[in-house]
Amino acid sequence: MANHASAKKRVRRNESRTLVNKSRVSRIRTFIKKIEQAIEAGDKKQAEAAFKSAQPEIQRGVSKGVLHKNTAARKLSRLSTRIKALKKA
Repeated sequence: MANHASAKKRVRRNESRTLVNKSRVSRIRTFIKKIEQAIEAGDKKQAEAAFKSAQPEIQRGVSKGVLHKNTAARKLSRLSTRIKALKKA
């Protein structure tokens, strides 16, 4: 248990930040799921629209520190490749 005032404050701050970060990660996952569903349905137009709305959200996760920048780049790249593959099929 925290004994100093500063340590107690840090515990309070960590709890509130954890809630905010969980919310951000959950939001990002929701955006990614929308893209996944559109890809599964084979709807290229809807997948592109979902991708366009998810991109800034994922990048915001990077800037806020809930995602590593390489993780975000990898996810975006793989989703983009899958969407492009819908065109050929």
